[in-house]
Order: sequence, then structure tokens, then C-alpha cells
Amino acid sequence: MPGIAKFSDREFLQAFKLMDGIIQNRQPIFMAVWVGSIVSVVLMLVLGTLQLRGVERYLMWFASGLYLLAVQGPTLRFNIPLNNAVQALEIELLNAQELADARAQFEAPWNRWNRFRTLTAIASVVALLVLQLLLR
Repeated sequence: MPGIAKFSDREFLQAFKLMDGIIQNRQPIFMAVWVGSIVSVVLMLVLGTLQLRGVERYLMWFASGLYLLAVQGPTLRFNIPLNNAVQALEIELLNAQELADARAQFEAPWNRWNRFRTLTAIASVVALLVLQLLLR
């Protein structure tokens, strides 16, 4: 996003639409990594609940919950719908004011939720690293 932020409104929306369109066009590696991360965290949650006790179990629940609720939740609730709104735009038909409005409705909320997802993902990974140290 920092790279395309310097573009004009039309160029910004076109660039994002193109990038997101490639992702949404059933990219198997992207989908495997994204869905695989969710499946692996759920699997860890189930297996960890059966095998861990005490602080280790709580830390694993915290890290898993943080990832599923605070990383994947906003992705599904906010970022993907914002992406879809850009995909629905007929950018070439919009005038300068419509382009500015469309960008304003998209860019700030998308970046806000992306920063939130990034920070909570980091916190989740840190919790898992601490868990790994406790299990040694």
C-alpha cells in the first residue's frame, strides 16, 4: 500500500483492483497459505487443548484466539468487503470527485484494519514463541 499510495486516485484504485483481482482469481498458493493458516491454528487449538495444561494451555488459547478473532475476523468482516467494493467499481467511468470519494471510503479504513491485523498477528506469533520456549 505505501507504494501505490503515491498514485493519483484513478491509478491507486486501478492498481489495487488489479492486485486484488489476481488474488481473487483463485490463486491456489495464496488460498492454500491463507486457508491453511486458519486450519493449522484450529488444529493446534484442538491438539493443544488435549495435550497442554496450565499456563501453556492458556497461552496457546490466547495466541489462537488472537489470530482467529483479531487477524482473520477483521479480514473477513472489513478488508475483504472493502476489496470487493473496489472490484465492483467501474473506475474508467468515474469523474475526479467520484474517484476521490471512492478512494477515501476505501483507503483509510482498509489501512486501519490492515495495521490492526498486522499488530495482532505479531502479538499472536510472539505468544506462540513464548509458548515454544516454555515447552522446551
